[in-house]
Amino acid sequence: MTPSKIKNMKFINKNSFLTILFLTALSVFAQPKKQKVDGVIAVVGDFVVLDSDIDLELITLKSQGVDTKNFTRCELLGKQLEDKLYAHQAIQDSIVVTDAEVNSFLNEQLDAAVEQIGSMEKVVKYYNKKNVEELRTHFFDVVKMNKLTSQMQKKIVDAVEITPEEVRNFFKDIPADEIPTVGAEMEIAQIVVKPVISQEEKNRVIEKLNEIRKDVLSGSSFFSKAVLFSEDPGSSSNGGYYKMNRKTPFVKEFKDIAFSLAEGEISEPFETEFGFHIIYVEKIKGQDVELRHILITPKVSSQAIKDAREKIEQIRTKIINKEITFADAARSSSDEKETRNNGGVLLNPRTMEPKFELTKMDPTLYAQVSNLKDGEVTMPILDEARGSGKFYKIITVNNRTEEHQADFSKDFIKIKELALRDKQIKAIAKWSEEKIKETYIKISDDYKDCKFTNNWFKK
Repeated sequence: MTPSKIKNMKFINKNSFLTILFLTALSVFAQPKKQKVDGVIAVVGDFVVLDSDIDLELITLKSQGVDTKNFTRCELLGKQLEDKLYAHQAIQDSIVVTDAEVNSFLNEQLDAAVEQIGSMEKVVKYYNKKNVEELRTHFFDVVKMNKLTSQMQKKIVDAVEITPEEVRNFFKDIPADEIPTVGAEMEIAQIVVKPVISQEEKNRVIEKLNEIRKDVLSGSSFFSKAVLFSEDPGSSSNGGYYKMNRKTPFVKEFKDIAFSLAEGEISEPFETEFGFHIIYVEKIKGQDVELRHILITPKVSSQAIKDAREKIEQIRTKIINKEITFADAARSSSDEKETRNNGGVLLNPRTMEPKFELTKMDPTLYAQVSNLKDGEVTMPILDEARGSGKFYKIITVNNRTEEHQADFSKDFIKIKELALRDKQIKAIAKWSEEKIKETYIKISDDYKDCKFTNNWFKK
């Protein structure tokens, strides 16, 4: 890596590096023999790139507000070739992407598109498709290839590890005037008070789920019931479907029930932090369970919200009056179990450290804390979390550091991220070089003058 690249490089979380955004790699998942020869501009293994793929990607970039004058067709073709190489090798390495995975993700993305554009009819028209079926068929192939691509990328970088000595050597090799700058950071803590849901409301939800369960046992479709009644935005449109194993990141209560059921069995209603559920196990395949579930969240009364505000105001008053520290109040009174035992300190979801860089902070959180002095406590803030409803919180800033040049000892974790990122890039470059040599690749003469980063022409 050249010094100039080091200076401009941001500290990047590995997950953001791996993310493949929906609708940005518009290419068709198909065998070469199924495409019109005059539309093919490249072949990589079992995949083709069509001239129309480049046109479609340009249209998509423009719709996202990207200035496409900065991109050449050669550069976009290079990206297409990389994606096809990853997907081709994923199949060779027996990486499997199931239709269920693709459909689940596709449903979520189409729901989001409908919410943004206005209706499914408008989404179909926007992408110039005849009907919903044609739209789904096209993007099913897109999503499948993207998932193969991302899983192959993940397999490559997950194998990359870095030692403290490698991090030290990486930092030593950076010229003094090229050492990265670490932005201003702060440690944030919060106390959460959630409205108390009445037992009567919980009973109402349990009775509704028992009624649904009884109907299904009598022959009704669980799929239809989930579409009609489930309040889980991630699965309701797909009939409540999830595929999981014991490593899948679901809450413990959900996993305990799911793995206690036999194939074809429906659970009794049970509670998690998101509300009440029933689960129907469709299939058990080895360590994997394919299930459907229905979630109904109890509703919070206006009086409960008022009581929660009064409680958090009392907590804030005690902190302001020095009757209790913020950390002790969090441990004794906060309803947020993830932060309670740590004195309310939040972990940055990007780095899993108790530090937030101001320039990379969530805009809403930034607005709430940017003007706080160390030790100052906000007024009660009414917030809402997906799946768990409304709640009140108060926030404080424990300490902050100003923008500074990276220091090896103080900023070791960030330097390690940068060094690891550098090593991952080199690993991918080496992988690409090797796979290009052993993969069938053909590029149209129309693009023979392109100057690619990778040796696609095998010269």
